[in-house]
Amino acid sequence: MIRTATAVWNGSGKEGNGHLTTQSTVLNNTQYSFNSRFENGIGTNPEELVAAAHAGCFTMKLSFVLGAAGLTPETLNTKCELEFKDGAITKSHLIVEGRIPGATKEQFDAAVKDAEANCPISKLLNTAISSEATLL
Repeated sequence: MIRTATAVWNGSGKEGNGHLTTQSTVLNNTQYSFNSRFENGIGTNPEELVAAAHAGCFTMKLSFVLGAAGLTPETLNTKCELEFKDGAITKSHLIVEGRIPGATKEQFDAAVKDAEANCPISKLLNTAISSEATLL
């Protein structure tokens, strides 16, 4: 399976702007710029998209890990805090809350650590990855 996305950039790094489009068109000519990346401008940025990808991948992997243990999550809610410092992604921290009927805190924590280490985006990132989990 191959997934694709395209980026188009016009102009210099600071004054220019661009847009991103994904194969599914969920992102379709979505704006990004110096201001949306390094300040608080309108549009997205690569780091925000990596954070979304990591949160989504981790959460789906966690659901599979829990399922393999005979547990079905009612809800899993994950926030990914990605640290971008000195031109590099230096940390990805996953904060997950889960409502899983019948799960113990120990089972949940073990499943979280498994998903943290083994989701495809975690394996892709060359950075420190951590997590914290709350079983609701």
